Amino acid sequence: MGKKKLPVPESAMLLENGCPHLSSTQTGPDSVGSEGAPPNPIIDTHTHLVSTFGAYRSKYPDGKFLTIHDFVRGYYRPEARVSNSGFVTDLVDVYCEAPVMKQWKEVADSALTEEQRAGDWGGVQYHFVIGVHPHEARHYNDEVEKEITEATSHPRCVGMGEMGLDYHYDNSPREVQREVLKRQLAVAVGLNKPLTIHTREADDDILQILKENVPKDHRASLSGPYNFLFTDRTNLSPGVVTFATNLNTRQAISDMILSAISAGVPLTSSPSPLRILLETDAPYMVPGNISVQSLGLKLGVRLPFSHSGMIPWTAHFVAEVATEAAGGAASWTAEDILQIAAENARRMYGL
Repeated sequence: MGKKKLPVPESAMLLENGCPHLSSTQTGPDSVGSEGAPPNPIIDTHTHLVSTFGAYRSKYPDGKFLTIHDFVRGYYRPEARVSNSGFVTDLVDVYCEAPVMKQWKEVADSALTEEQRAGDWGGVQYHFVIGVHPHEARHYNDEVEKEITEATSHPRCVGMGEMGLDYHYDNSPREVQREVLKRQLAVAVGLNKPLTIHTREADDDILQILKENVPKDHRASLSGPYNFLFTDRTNLSPGVVTFATNLNTRQAISDMILSAISAGVPLTSSPSPLRILLETDAPYMVPGNISVQSLGLKLGVRLPFSHSGMIPWTAHFVAEVATEAAGGAASWTAEDILQIAAENARRMYGL
């Protein structure tokens, strides 16, 4: 028998002690970009909210948050927060299943008006993207494409994805993955929708397909290994996910800084040479730099799921790597990275 997993109290998952890497007091429900926006804009540009809520209810069946809205208000916009915790200001929810997950419309419709977002969502600005993940490519057909295309007209839809290629798991045949990606790119380009691209062990094919099917100035973000970031495709932005062995992300951040230094670009210029977005991929990836001991847990305990409130730890990881790469030429804090990523998210998705 394996070792019994130690329980994780919900108070730990609520991050009630705040993030040690933030210091500014954040008040008010304003979304990033609005007048009076808070100093620590926490924007998760890639989360799976229905699955995250499902993970919460599975782990805490007696938990007090009974609906997605309860969960968002409780975890992301609680009424009383310590000053260094920050608030989640914006979510970009990702639907990438085939057949299309039917809940997307119910969730998105509940965020149509400012009144709904202020009330049901506690001030969180909800957005979504929709597409078909390469794992699901074998299930893609004309009906799925029709549903996705119709969904992109929803006022809260800010892009298409998560689409791409995954040659690590090969859950769908590679030729099918490539064909489905091209079909989705054609739809997205025709609708001028930003792209959320997944790539794993498929860099060469991804780059070739993007070059052949997507205009150079079309907005796109990438999640996965980033060996081809420094191309002439100026609107490519990598998504950043922090977990214990994400060496590719560390290298990508370092390369951005070193490339800027080599080109003579000031590291503190605007827009920043850190062309990054921050994401959790919740509920799947818990940031590897969250100290469970700081949450009052014993060493070795694993958090059962991730959520968007963990973004500040991701920002701290980026700040450390970027500062190290700069070699004394510049330095960044977690708060700096949150601001840079928020500006990039506005440019990418029009938040």
